[in-house]
Amino acid sequence: MNPLVNYFRNLQEIHSSQAAVKETSYYGTLETLLNEIGKTLKPRVRCIINLRNQGAGLPDGGLFNVDQFPKNQELEPFTAIFPERGAIEIKGTKEDIKKIAASEQVQKYWQKYGQVLVSNYRDFLLIGRNSQGQLVELEAYSLAPSEAEFWLKTSNPSND
Repeated sequence: MNPLVNYFRNLQEIHSSQAAVKETSYYGTLETLLNEIGKTLKPRVRCIINLRNQGAGLPDGGLFNVDQFPKNQELEPFTAIFPERGAIEIKGTKEDIKKIAASEQVQKYWQKYGQVLVSNYRDFLLIGRNSQGQLVELEAYSLAPSEAEFWLKTSNPSND
């Protein structure tokens, strides 16, 4: 099945339960979407939610090249792999993506990791560095122009 259709269906199932919290209840669904997309990239990219603190706080997730993961090797205790493809910051669907990206928290992640994927589950904004090392918006994508339209889309994903 289409990863985006799965994403919408899973979000709607969690949302309609009325048991969810606005941010963290949907982490697994976003992780699944990002990993499905990551399988199609060269090099492949893997998302891990809830990274350990590497000096800039606790990002909601990280993006790794799959070749970063050791195969049949033992790591030193407490050695953390650095997410080469950047950190992830996630907020609830009502939040403004530009305000999230401008937050002090995201700025710390950007300084540490070089790239941050910012999302409110319906909008995605990748920030990074230009050739002078300054913060720039690299890419942006929106699944719906408003929160209401987003939840409407998730309720009938087969029409997308």
